[in-house]
Amino acid sequence: MSLLRPSGEPSVAIRQLSRWLEADTPAPLLIETSGSTGRPKGVVIPRRAVLASVDASARRLGATGRWLLALPSSYVAGVQVIVRSLVAGHEPAVVDGLDVARAIEAGPAGVPTFASLVPTQLHRIVADPVQVAALARCEAVLVGGGGLDPDVRRRAEDQGVRVVATYGSSETSGGCVYDGVPLDGVGVAIGAEGRVRISGPTLFSHYDDDPELTAECVVDGWFLTSDAGRLDADGRLEIIGRLDDVVVSGGVKIPAAAVARRLREHLLVEDAEVIGVPDAEWGQRLVAVVVGNVREAELRDWVSLVHPRSWAPREFRWVESLPLLPNGKVDRQALRDDL
Repeated sequence: MSLLRPSGEPSVAIRQLSRWLEADTPAPLLIETSGSTGRPKGVVIPRRAVLASVDASARRLGATGRWLLALPSSYVAGVQVIVRSLVAGHEPAVVDGLDVARAIEAGPAGVPTFASLVPTQLHRIVADPVQVAALARCEAVLVGGGGLDPDVRRRAEDQGVRVVATYGSSETSGGCVYDGVPLDGVGVAIGAEGRVRISGPTLFSHYDDDPELTAECVVDGWFLTSDAGRLDADGRLEIIGRLDDVVVSGGVKIPAAAVARRLREHLLVEDAEVIGVPDAEWGQRLVAVVVGNVREAELRDWVSLVHPRSWAPREFRWVESLPLLPNGKVDRQALRDDL
């Protein structure tokens, strides 16, 4: 089967996807996953799924317009930015670095502007008064690709940014749940062991050259994600963490994502990730990789204020910055390799 692999060069990807939208019988897209937690996969997505996502997103946001491309154009989030913008009749504005102010200023007057970012990008923008003021001029700013720190969201919203936290993956044509609520037509259910399941018209068709993995992950029309979640009292989806990110240390099951989230809430912690590594005595031990200047004992006590003491990391590593993938996500595989 002929497949279209979007280019990592934004100008080329924009031309590719423009022709793809105009084609009578377009080839499906081939999107390679980031591989942040293991081997990358080739996700095959038909045009109808991408357009279903574009339409549902526009209805949820209540408007269409010009989008800022601040994400890699070869990944699903970047592809969606390009397609949303082109479908609305506007070429997306490529953001140089994180200079959203310049991209917005160069745009046509009177046209609604939207942006899509990963949490790390938003974290950096809120620290820059010029850039966050520009971002506040957007109709909405989608933030996905990882857990969004509540403090970062609050700081952005306090400065006028309309933040929408999204959840999704390449297999769902990008974000399909906005602020915990599925887009129209998207189904969300919680299966065994808390596994999040997704259905609806935005789903991919299969993994390239991997029918076994496809059969394992798509069952009765539902995509079985690798994430654990729950539905709150209002039915909103809350992501707890990856199913394979639960660290069993001394017989205690510890959700590493929840511990990392708690560490990032400390005022002296700029960023943090938590990884489980093999340990002869405990089976696995929890290691926190932290950007910041704070004592280990204080961070252990900080975790223990809201979680069991057994969840506090046994080891801390201090770094100047966390390794990132090209799409802005933390490269957890690189962290594991280093540890």
